[in-house]
Amino acid sequence: MSGSRSRRPMWQAAGVLLLGMALVAATAGDSGAQTRARGEREVVPAYEGWEQNADGSFNLVFGYFNRNWDREIDIPVGPDNIVEPGPADQGQPTRFLPRRNRFLFRVPVPADFGDGEMIWTLKSPNGETKRAYATLHPDYYMDNNVITANNGGGISGEVYENIAPELVVQVAEKARKVRVGEAVSLVAFASDDGIPEPRPMPPFDPSRPVNVIPNAATGLRLSWFVLRGTGQVEFDPPQSKTWEDTRDRADSPFAPGWKTPDPPPMGRWEVEASFSEPGTYVLRCLAHDGGLMTSEDLTFTVTP
Repeated sequence: MSGSRSRRPMWQAAGVLLLGMALVAATAGDSGAQTRARGEREVVPAYEGWEQNADGSFNLVFGYFNRNWDREIDIPVGPDNIVEPGPADQGQPTRFLPRRNRFLFRVPVPADFGDGEMIWTLKSPNGETKRAYATLHPDYYMDNNVITANNGGGISGEVYENIAPELVVQVAEKARKVRVGEAVSLVAFASDDGIPEPRPMPPFDPSRPVNVIPNAATGLRLSWFVLRGTGQVEFDPPQSKTWEDTRDRADSPFAPGWKTPDPPPMGRWEVEASFSEPGTYVLRCLAHDGGLMTSEDLTFTVTP
């Protein structure tokens, strides 16, 4: 899942970055409040921006902000998790990981979408309803430079030549149907162009001001996470977080001192996953270089 490589004036790209900054600023100070809070907080859908495709059509790109630090929230597709107009299910997640999760899904719209609007509505278990409104306003235009900046990969230099990682996932078709507790092997091959160069996060420094523009470790990394499914999924080995956990010592590219692990031999990542409950699950494999990303989704049917 990577952005278009077309270019627009930088003032348009900056618009999306500033919108992301506004979302972060609006929720600044959440960390301490959440640590003290006992109640569950809401998930806020986020419109990231739009991309133009080669055939003249567009993609409307969405993410979200789960205001909890340590709670994953499930909201099934339906009245409480719906993208309109169109069918209720347009590829949106139903498992919401903590904090900010960017560029999660794309809704294609035709070339004549014009002044149209798409709305993603989420009603969280605490009763809060939030909406994201998607249009083709020029300020929401996004390209690879906008994606890279919002992912914490930088805003200048070689990052402008970056190409998203290549990803191939190999899982036997029969492995898509498993029993509760049965381990399934997930094999993925990923490679990258080496841009941006690997860079660790600086160590924790309480005197350093909080970044409004995201900052993250760079270098090719790969993680699996749950996009849809109501039960727990255990990964072996445990996967580094794909969400923006900025706390010290967190296993997250956004955490102080975090360094991207060296890739495995031949770029071959192997993970085992097991499921705690019956149901239908969607697991996403995410290859990320700190700026751009590529993903592939696999659906599993889990029986008792």
